[in-house]
Amino acid sequence: MFTLMLMVFIVGYILIVFEHALKINKAASALLLGVLTWTVYIIGGKNILSQGFSKSWINFSANNLNYETIKHFIVDHELPHHLAEISGIILFLLGAMTIVEVIDKYQGFRIITEKIKTTNKVKLLWLISFLTFFLSAILDNLTTTIVMVALMRKILTDKHNRWLFAGLIVISANAGGAWSPIGDVTTIMLWIGGQVTAGSIIKSIILPSFVSMVVPLTLLSFFIKGKIEKPALDKEETREFIPRRDRITILIAGVLALISVPIFKTTTHLPPYMGMLLGLGFLWFYTDVRFVFNKRTDLRKLSVNKIIKDVDTPTVLFFLGILSGVAALQSAGHLDILSGWLADEIGNIYLINIIIGVVSSIIDNVPLVAASIGMYDIAQPDAIGYASYFVQNGDFWSFLAYCAGTGGSVLIIGSAAGVAAMSLEKIDFFWYLKHISWLAIAGYLSGALTYWLLTLI
Repeated sequence: MFTLMLMVFIVGYILIVFEHALKINKAASALLLGVLTWTVYIIGGKNILSQGFSKSWINFSANNLNYETIKHFIVDHELPHHLAEISGIILFLLGAMTIVEVIDKYQGFRIITEKIKTTNKVKLLWLISFLTFFLSAILDNLTTTIVMVALMRKILTDKHNRWLFAGLIVISANAGGAWSPIGDVTTIMLWIGGQVTAGSIIKSIILPSFVSMVVPLTLLSFFIKGKIEKPALDKEETREFIPRRDRITILIAGVLALISVPIFKTTTHLPPYMGMLLGLGFLWFYTDVRFVFNKRTDLRKLSVNKIIKDVDTPTVLFFLGILSGVAALQSAGHLDILSGWLADEIGNIYLINIIIGVVSSIIDNVPLVAASIGMYDIAQPDAIGYASYFVQNGDFWSFLAYCAGTGGSVLIIGSAAGVAAMSLEKIDFFWYLKHISWLAIAGYLSGALTYWLLTLI
């Protein structure tokens, strides 16, 4: 049954990869993957947990293998625990997508696109990539990707160009999120867990992360030429029924709602999704109050309760399914086996982290980082030799933040930013593999080499 869980995950993953060829929506495959892995887990719980691969089970039960204890562990302990973490990501995503949709419906992005005058593809690519890199450090890589992909739709007509730009947005967003303590879920985990401090992670990772963006950006610049053709405004955008003042107000309010999330988290210590829902609540409240004092009936279509119907729900369900499946593998001990193998067979902390980064493009980086945190304790400040890599702000933790944050760019489904871009732009998995993955690998390895060279200085 332990092996069957893994096979179910692999089959579901293959269905997701071949979504366009099979014409089966990836959300459907992900939901089946998520539920069936937990189903196999609960049915074969005694067989699976008796193998002793799950650290959580050993700590929970002291090897008590009776049916009631196993059922309580899986149904009442593990599933709610992982569902709480997954729900936080889902609510965060739902809030961010809704805020971006509101800004878009109010033509707020038109304020920005009107300011972008260049039609040169290379200049535009560098502008967008740099903006994404620094914005993702302030917001986070997922929110930034949603915002920037929505912005690209207003600038680019050709699908191939949009997909190329979206690929660089994913790389830039993941690179920007890696060096900020609030830019990626994995860095947040390491920051909150005490493995790294905010100042140290910025100092040690910002240059490697920057290199991991600039290298693919430079390489792609040699292959794109010419000028862009901006898309014609649709009927909704050509109508001037939305006053410019309202467009600016909603744009500012929406961006402030997004930017306030890390501030809210740092101040209150509540999870990021609470800050995102707070921002959405204020934006929703403001627009509804505005309708009370505005008698124009043509603006009623801009009510948030109508706009929210246009949010990409399949994307949310895809996240729910794939993260549930990964959580089941983590609970059963599959990821503990992987982490243990890396520690025993590889040994070198730099190679371990590079491999973790590559694997994170296949399996979500959150459970991989969680498994790494569980596998190694924070060493004492006076530790020497191999143990010195594991002190607070040690090379293992800092390099883990870089690798787990940027390695997911190698595949389109390897990061939350990639999945968001894939869903919003309907990017084909194999198209990304052919055109973007080699760029992401070049950037990833270049950044890793930069980090290693910095440790020698």
